[in-house]
Amino acid sequence: MLAAVENCTSFDVYKNKNTHRLEVVRRRRKCLFFYYYRIDAELGFRHVRVQSWFPFEVQVWANGREALSRALDNKGVGHTRYANAVVACDDWALAQSLAETLAKRRWPRLLNALARKVNPHINRIGRAGFGGYWWVADQVEVATDVAFGSRAALEGVLPSLFAHAASTFSAEDVLRFLGRKLHPSLTKEVTTSARRRPEGWRIKHTMGRNSIKVYDKANVLRTETTINDPSELRVLRLVEGSDNRRQRCWRPMRKGVANLPRHHQVGRGANDRHLEALASASDHGEGVRALDALCRPRVRNGRRHSRFNPMIPADLALFKAALAGEHAIVGFRNSDLARRLYLHPPRSEQEERRRSARVSRLIAKLRGHGLVAKVKDQRLYRVTPEGQRVMSAALAVHDRHFPIAYAAAA
Repeated sequence: MLAAVENCTSFDVYKNKNTHRLEVVRRRRKCLFFYYYRIDAELGFRHVRVQSWFPFEVQVWANGREALSRALDNKGVGHTRYANAVVACDDWALAQSLAETLAKRRWPRLLNALARKVNPHINRIGRAGFGGYWWVADQVEVATDVAFGSRAALEGVLPSLFAHAASTFSAEDVLRFLGRKLHPSLTKEVTTSARRRPEGWRIKHTMGRNSIKVYDKANVLRTETTINDPSELRVLRLVEGSDNRRQRCWRPMRKGVANLPRHHQVGRGANDRHLEALASASDHGEGVRALDALCRPRVRNGRRHSRFNPMIPADLALFKAALAGEHAIVGFRNSDLARRLYLHPPRSEQEERRRSARVSRLIAKLRGHGLVAKVKDQRLYRVTPEGQRVMSAALAVHDRHFPIAYAAAA
């Protein structure tokens, strides 16, 4: 257990100069916090932070890979860990099943049990008429790990994957770093490599306070969606209508732990879409062949959509804007594309309306060619798998293949 004095939001008593009475106010002040570190039977290594003064705020940090490793141990399944990643497992199907149960478990019951262990005043607070803790998820990270047979196999595809993500997904936050020493079981090919740390790669896309990133760890390629602001997402919730009848409607998501299954669903979907987009990095042949269809007009639902020219700056800028990595989280709106297509803000409301109308026509054109699809009942659009392949191929030809071929010919 550790203790530290930190800033917090708490209560204080002061004398009102006008009424000459003592009043209780809520303000920023300093308070003593206790940190309890423990290896839990279910969660593995975790820690709890508790405030020593009103309102006795409690924060819990837990890692899903820790809980997964503990669950595999309880099942007697052999596995190997590297930091917080499971790099080898005797039963991957069972590991996947155990990981998916984390979001569906009864978190309030578990969190209340932890609070009773660290807050000795919780029963007294209840007898005084105050409610219990309202548990919220301050930050949720949903990660999808793709385990390769060895570190060498992963390093064989990393350069093309990250070059593809950096150039095609408009990534601005690209980092290379030194990792930790590899586990001995991962260094069978080169025994001396355990003495040096492998170089890691990380690419991150940020949209508001939410983000999605891809990085490597030992022989694992991890895609991770971090949700700090769930209000950008939607959840199906029971609401009372004007006729006093309760019905299910899509509403902005809140931070309550009851929404953790929806957090998992959104994060898993974003990770899958991002990984599917990265899968086109290894072979652009099919996408290049689809450029022929892209360069011809197309009729869909009785409406004619003009052709694209994948070599002109305007269409390339549109492809880059649609493929921006942050759109994998919730999709994109008209305003999101406008911010990427126009470098300067509009000077008048009339110009803003003209921009919005033009972007709407471009989105309709993308939909006509099957490159993007509309999210049901929302003003959101997502790039289709076909759109990922075609637009990625167009950008790859323009940015990499043609310059290399031209330089070789010169």
